[in-house]
Formats: sequence, structure tokens, C-alpha cells
Amino acid sequence: MTSSEIFSRLDDQRSNPGEMIEQMVAYFREKRQPMELFEALKMRVRHRLGLPVLSSEAEKTNPEAVERQLESGLLDACREAGVMLIEDGKIAEGWMYLRPTGDLELARKLMAEIPVTDDNYDAMIQVLLHEGVDIARGYQAVIDHQGTCNSITLFEQALQQRSKADRRAAAACLLEHLYHELVVLVRGDIARREAPAEESESLFEMIEKRKWILNEGGYHLDTTHLASTVRIAAVLTEPSQLRKAWELAQYGRRLDHQFQYPGEEPFVDFYPAYSAYYQVLLGENVEAGLKVFERKAKSVDPTQHGTAAIETYVELLDRLGRHGDAIEAAVNLVPDAVPSQRIVPLLLEIAGRSDDDSVYAPILDYCRKHNDVIGYAAVSHVAGS
Repeated sequence: MTSSEIFSRLDDQRSNPGEMIEQMVAYFREKRQPMELFEALKMRVRHRLGLPVLSSEAEKTNPEAVERQLESGLLDACREAGVMLIEDGKIAEGWMYLRPTGDLELARKLMAEIPVTDDNYDAMIQVLLHEGVDIARGYQAVIDHQGTCNSITLFEQALQQRSKADRRAAAACLLEHLYHELVVLVRGDIARREAPAEESESLFEMIEKRKWILNEGGYHLDTTHLASTVRIAAVLTEPSQLRKAWELAQYGRRLDHQFQYPGEEPFVDFYPAYSAYYQVLLGENVEAGLKVFERKAKSVDPTQHGTAAIETYVELLDRLGRHGDAIEAAVNLVPDAVPSQRIVPLLLEIAGRSDDDSVYAPILDYCRKHNDVIGYAAVSHVAGS
């Protein structure tokens, strides 16, 4: 349909406003003009509801039922325009229309069909990563286009405060990337110096069999990147990923002392502490590892170093399924200066993973001791239900 034809058709339907709007909608769909289509769809829903097709500041408040239908119709219009824009490669504009619908799954599927290129990189990263449409794909694109250093910086600046699920998605990408890179480099080093390593050998097996691999201050990649990845990977839960993180820590332990960077409590002795941490999560040397972090939780001064040592010990117990022990450790070790309002939600979250209803009793005692009436009522409500 040409532009002259659409005007002719509109003229033919002047006495039938509904059909005139339908002709306009069909025209913009055919021409793939999503922004104009949105306006036409908006006019259609307003016409169907008996409202003026163009809104104005003087418009009176509509009945609630009408407002609900109007909102639903506008969201449908946003969805159709947004889909068309993204399909046509207009990422930022398409997301602007799709965002009000809250349909992340639709956006994720649409974006999956579009490759990340130099031309659309900024828009794709904004939507995938910063808007949270597909954290893993967005973060992987940062790794691929900007490298390890920039991706670690981005994680620290933009992802550290996001949900655990989002952090896990990004951390998994970083871990897999750096582990693969290190394996390739170590394997190449071995091949240059002796018979090639077996393809089945893991990173740990390669360095364990060849003690000389890191002699005389040797290393295979940026050691600050290694340390950052070992630390960031702590949020992961998949055993295969935890194993790779542990192997990276073993590599780190063999580095020359000048590359043994200290961490923050309870990981001051960085690689040995993270080695113990990952082993506990892998179900290896569990009691010995827990003792390490229990001593830290009880001995590290929270006024100087914060509560990270306590939080780490409690988290380990919780991740091991020892929910009652985790709650007991938290209520006994968290300083009185920490407001109960910060602690009770965490305790309730842990208790919710337990099959033992008795785990609520110490939380109730904690609330009573700290005069937390609201917390006590919340815990009682959850425990009762």
C-alpha cells in the first residue's frame, strides 16, 4: 500500500471511524513503522473504550474498569511495537517499549536472535546486562569484546549489588573464561618443555604432576585477574564450577610469594583460605574447613574488619544444609550493635530452607532479646504458617 493509497482509504472510511483506524493499523504494520503503529494501536484502544482517540490534559478521570482496559490495551501496543523494533535491530528503542510490559522472557528470546556486534554493542550491553534481560549473555559479551580486566571491573562496579542469581550468571562466565584460558596456556607451556599433557588432564592434574611449572616466579596470565576470579566465583553453586574455582586456587597457592596477594577477612591468607572454602562446598575435608572459618568468625574483631568472617561461616553452614547450626551461629556471633532488622530477614531465609520447625525458636528468642517486636511478629507468622 502506498502513502497515497492509505489516504484514499482513510477518506473512504470517514463515516466509519473504527474501520478507518483499522486501515491505519494495517498500513503501519505492513510498512513496519513501529512507533507510528504504537500511536495507531493507542488510538484503537481509546476508540473501543469510547474515549477521544487523542488524550489531552483536560481529560477527566475514567472509571476504574475503563482505566484497567486502557492500561491493558496500551501494554499490548507497547509489546507489538517493541517486538517490531527489536526484530529490526533497534535495540534501545525496542526495549523502551517492551520495558513497561515486564515481559523479560519475551525480550530475552528476541535478543537471543540478534548477534552482538561492534555497531550494537553499547545498546546490547545496556539492555542485556544493565537492564537485566540476560545477565549471562551480556556479561559474556563484555568478556569477548572488552577482555578480562574490564569485565572484572564491571562486575565490581555494576553487578556486586545485584541479586545472587545475577551474580552467579556473570561469575560463571568469568570463571569458565579464565579457567579455559589458563588451561590452554599451561598446556602450551608443557608442550614446549616436554611431552604434551594428556587431553584429559585438568589444570590441577597438570600442575600437580609438574612441580616445576611455576618455578622461579613463573606465571601464565595476569595474577590479579586470577585472584579476582577466585574471589568472585565464591557465589557459584554448581559442583563442576566449584571444582574449577578450587583448581584456580591451587594454581594460585603455587605462585611465587610476590603474587600471593592478601585478601580481606576471613580470606587474609588468600589462596589457602579459598582452597578450604571451596573444599567445604565440595564436601571434602568439611569439618577441618569449617573449623578454620569458625575460628575466624569467633576471633576476628568485627569493629575493625566488619562481620564478613561471621557471615562466611554462617553461609557455609547454610550451604551445607546445616540450617539450624547456621541460625545458632548467627544469633550467637553477630554483635549486638548490628540492628536486628538486618539479621532477621536472613535468619528467616535460612529457616525457610529447613524441614525442622524448631529452627524458628532461636530466632524468636533473638527478637525478644533485642526488643524487636516487628521481627518477632514476622517470625511467628512464618513459623505458624
